[in-house]
Amino acid sequence: MILEKLKKLIAEQMSVDEDIITMDTHFEDDLGVDSLDIVELTMAMEEEFNLEEISEDDLAQVVTVGDLVRYLQQQLDM
Repeated sequence: MILEKLKKLIAEQMSVDEDIITMDTHFEDDLGVDSLDIVELTMAMEEEFNLEEISEDDLAQVVTVGDLVRYLQQQLDM
């Protein structure tokens, strides 16, 4: 469920086909994400998942979509 929501958000924010997004998709290498893209995606995630502000330190640990899914699972389980 988290992955499906995240895939929709990423596809919308990055203007890519949702079908190319997997747990192994690398944000920088595969999607060409830059720092502005990350800020926009973060804001969309905070709204979609009803999260507090996501810290830059937490985001620095996120390299793949799978990393982000695991991060969101941890945050939502709290």
